[in-house]
Amino acid sequence: MHCVQYLALLLAGLLALSHSYPLEEQAGRDDSFNATFERLQFNAYDAPSRKVAPSNIDFAFRLYHLIASQSSGKNIFFSPISISTALAMLSLGAGGDSRTQILKSLGFNLTELPLPIIHEGFRFTQRVLSLPIGEVNTYVGNALVLSQDLEPLPEFTRDTKGSYNTELLRTDFRDVEGTTQLINHYVKEKTHGMITNFVSGGLSPDIKMVLLNYIYFQGLWVKPFPFSGVVVRDFHVDENTVVKVPMMLQDQREHWYIHDKRVPCSVLRMDYRGEAVAFFILPREGKMKEVEQVLSPGMLERWNRLLQHRYFYRTVELYLPKFSISNSYALDQILPDLGFQDLFSSRANFSGITKQEKLKLSKSLHKATLEVNEIGTKAAATTRSFFSLYSAHYYNRVLMFNRPFFIVIFSTSAQTIIFLGKVFNPTAP
Repeated sequence: MHCVQYLALLLAGLLALSHSYPLEEQAGRDDSFNATFERLQFNAYDAPSRKVAPSNIDFAFRLYHLIASQSSGKNIFFSPISISTALAMLSLGAGGDSRTQILKSLGFNLTELPLPIIHEGFRFTQRVLSLPIGEVNTYVGNALVLSQDLEPLPEFTRDTKGSYNTELLRTDFRDVEGTTQLINHYVKEKTHGMITNFVSGGLSPDIKMVLLNYIYFQGLWVKPFPFSGVVVRDFHVDENTVVKVPMMLQDQREHWYIHDKRVPCSVLRMDYRGEAVAFFILPREGKMKEVEQVLSPGMLERWNRLLQHRYFYRTVELYLPKFSISNSYALDQILPDLGFQDLFSSRANFSGITKQEKLKLSKSLHKATLEVNEIGTKAAATTRSFFSLYSAHYYNRVLMFNRPFFIVIFSTSAQTIIFLGKVFNPTAP
């Protein structure tokens, strides 16, 4: 029996199993969707992407809170939709209880949402995210790196290609250096250079399959910051640590923002020139933990609805750090605590991938990178009486992100969280 030596989910993700993964020859772009039809339909209430969105957003916050509980005092940044997509794809090759466990741990109720609808939802989500709308570009995709001497089951090949538009790469895993270069080059190219040297070690000759899932996001602000407005300012990491950061300034421009009295924070919405927005959530001094505890799908929805009301579109003197952060996570040490108990054990059933050998998952890595600058972002979840819950005094016109804050990059077309994180120290690598 071969056992898997490496599994990774790339900035999306990279998964490696001990025998092969599917894909025939090169899978080109799936043109079964008519692009014009998609543009008209992706905002429909019953669009497939909308059906899987609530579970994906809930998974995003569950994963965030688990990472936060293990990463006190550190930057956090990851792509929840990337991880969800990779795991949903993996479920196509899982059998019996393993498949059920994966989907339930992702938050899906199989009695309410049939399996075909789930996979169609992910397919539609990827297509919607990939549509070039305005000046927001999101590249989402999947690839299978297969051992040259193994063949996957035809149905797994068909389903993976049909639902996830998976591309095939063939390699000889005994050539560890060559395979490493193949994967690193592919990831670097697909993430436009944002992720380099993704695999720097850990590949072994008895690996038979690697699943790559990637996402790259680049968005331009509707209201860019002037290059001349960048000044060096103090950023208060904690009570004892102050670092210098380049701080971007927009002086006296209108923005969507609120000072929340129910939750001790300010929330800024920055729109991209396309179907995406960024939420920057700034806790009041000493209130980071309190705000972090209430981060949830419901809270994000509440802020999103409120920030569409003209009352909260006001002039503000805005200071936002210019920064770049990158994070890696060993998901094989995290996901079991979210219900994926069998995924990395000998109990896992991946008989839907191949009958030649029993496959076993070993490791899972996720890497994500974020860059925020003057022109935009690169990155490789209502109440009737709301007027009484927020301060809108005209004398409070300065919004300065000079202490740790949260960030959510949200697709308005797919209604899902693309990236989620906490900027604890913008000068940390």
